[in-house]
Amino acid sequence: MSHKWQNTLIGPDSTIREALEVIDREALRGAVIVDQANTLLGVVSDGDIRRGLLAGVSLDESVAKVMNATPFTATPQSSRQQLIELMESKEILSIPLIEDGIVVGLQTLHESLHKPRLENPIFLMAGGFGTRLRPLTNNCPKPLLKVGDKPILEITLLNFIKSGFVNFYISTHYMPEMIMDYFGDGAKWGVNITYVYEDSPLGTGGALGLLPSNLPKLPLIMMNGDVLTNVNFQKLLDFHNNESADASMCVREYEYQIPYGVIQGNAGKITSMVEKPTQIFHINAGIYVVNPDLIEQVKENEKVDMPTLLERQIEAQGNVMMFPIHEYWLDIGRMEDYQRAQADIHTLGL
Repeated sequence: MSHKWQNTLIGPDSTIREALEVIDREALRGAVIVDQANTLLGVVSDGDIRRGLLAGVSLDESVAKVMNATPFTATPQSSRQQLIELMESKEILSIPLIEDGIVVGLQTLHESLHKPRLENPIFLMAGGFGTRLRPLTNNCPKPLLKVGDKPILEITLLNFIKSGFVNFYISTHYMPEMIMDYFGDGAKWGVNITYVYEDSPLGTGGALGLLPSNLPKLPLIMMNGDVLTNVNFQKLLDFHNNESADASMCVREYEYQIPYGVIQGNAGKITSMVEKPTQIFHINAGIYVVNPDLIEQVKENEKVDMPTLLERQIEAQGNVMMFPIHEYWLDIGRMEDYQRAQADIHTLGL
């Protein structure tokens, strides 16, 4: 998605001449009309303007007179392939991305067709025992359990590849040979795969200390190998870079309803009563972006969890950001999660 899509937004009172200037400047052949809250009102293309001029509309009249008030739209969760198919079938070159009626992006056909090559290292944690999924994991590591027709870890790998990532590192411990035999060096997918082995479990952050010294000096995306998600990893990396973060943690909203009425008081006097209130928390989604400096702080064979590593960075006044994910996300830790994944995979476009 273009980093400058905001430059295509104009108000309904803008003139057709101003819309043309935006179209020419941004070279996107269209402008998006929104109100002050960025609610989508319509889109206008070069063709819309030409048809308006042929009908006698002046360049100094409101763009609302020539805009398309019922444009095709998509959501941020739409897959790259879905966007390409929609734009090609409707013969349009760009499409607004809408969430709750608000414009949150603009995807162009050119961007959808062009897949960048991203050298950032991707670190997939695949060493767990998967004890809660026994007996399925008695003779198979959890990352190789199939969801649909592919292993969990392969689905994750392909999702990264779709975004243009090519450098992968996989941390192993339980049945490492099976994982290495299946994925090999990555040549099957046209990517590079390197393995690290934990002699004993080092925690979610400790394996960072086993990574080779020739790791690309770029922010690294780290992810638990038992998470099924269609998060756009390029957006995650863009967020991390734009925020000049030292580390970023993906978080997910979690709602908890207290099963009782909650009473608040002051000096014995009741001040409010709320029946079975719902509280919203942000939980760790098991996906991180970390800068090279932070990776270098982890000593070889040091046992440390990622939250502890990030807490150290926070205490050192580091810039640790959280990236809320609203896309599909499932931690396949229990048998019921695995069964749910089997039902969900057919609707995810993964």
